[in-house]
Amino acid sequence: MENQEQQQLNIELTEEMADGQYANLAIITHSFAEFIIDFVNVMPNTPKSKVKSRVVMTPQHAKRLMLALIDNVKQFEAANGTIKEQAQQAVPFTLGGQTGQA
Repeated sequence: MENQEQQQLNIELTEEMADGQYANLAIITHSFAEFIIDFVNVMPNTPKSKVKSRVVMTPQHAKRLMLALIDNVKQFEAANGTIKEQAQQAVPFTLGGQTGQA
């Protein structure tokens, strides 16, 4: 128990960050050394959208994020029911490099 208290990590959340950023599109690219996730808010009938946030992480951390998301979605669905998927919309652009889907 004492060892756990010594390894506790204090994470600060500023007021600005606490507001968060809404995103309805994630564009994922990767190289041999890192994954880059760009979060975008795409609005209907607008020809241009800006990246609201970019997260860069190692492949190991990307895998940990994936596993944490899988676990959290399972917990959410157990409490709230299955999340219904909508038909995927084609993304009419690429940012270069290898892309994934989100």
